[in-house]
Amino acid sequence: MDLREIKELLKCKVLANDDKLDMQVDCICASELMSSVLTCSGNNKLLVTGLNNLQVIRTAEMSDIPAVIFVQNRKPSAEIVELAKEKEIVVMYTKYSLFTVCGMLYQAGLRSGQDDN
Repeated sequence: MDLREIKELLKCKVLANDDKLDMQVDCICASELMSSVLTCSGNNKLLVTGLNNLQVIRTAEMSDIPAVIFVQNRKPSAEIVELAKEKEIVVMYTKYSLFTVCGMLYQAGLRSGQDDN
């Protein structure tokens, strides 16, 4: 599934790097604990979070996560958006809760990049 499809499905607003929406997503990491995100495996990951600070973008960069969706209409600050642009990380936000976003993405065929064992 590509980011453009995810954007439409979740009714996201794109704030950074909208030229990269053709990027494929293979799995998701959904967490508000950035230490948990660091354990997320797989390629072409999408980070879904309610945490809204610069650490989200820094963690995404360290974990090779090319896209972040902020949930519950938590529009990130201009500082977060600028850092994402600099690091070439797609940033979007949606009105839906973390729980709802995970359910919608699961129904669409995406699975967790975290070990559920």
